[in-house]
Amino acid sequence: MTLGNRIKFLRKRANITQSELAEKLNLSFGTISKYEKDEISIPSETLLKIANIFNVSTDFLLGRVDIKNESIAIAASTKDNIDLSDICDEDKEAIMRFVEMAKNKGKK
Repeated sequence: MTLGNRIKFLRKRANITQSELAEKLNLSFGTISKYEKDEISIPSETLLKIANIFNVSTDFLLGRVDIKNESIAIAASTKDNIDLSDICDEDKEAIMRFVEMAKNKGKK
């Protein structure tokens, strides 16, 4: 998964538009679109801001760690900030599938 793919994944998981993310970063919609398509490089300061917005590490954004091993990213998706560090990867993935299913149920 590329940097742009990860940003798009996180943005969609947070249920925000490219325009909303652009506003948070004080950038244009077009810039966010180009980031997600990997058409332009992201300055390190912006990368850090993106990581902070989505409560993930820059290592995750850069592909150095995978989300299934990143308990911070999973915990960030819950409002109660539950510590899932002692749960196996397979169960973490099942939890994330359930969360996505529940989110999509409300959209129908």
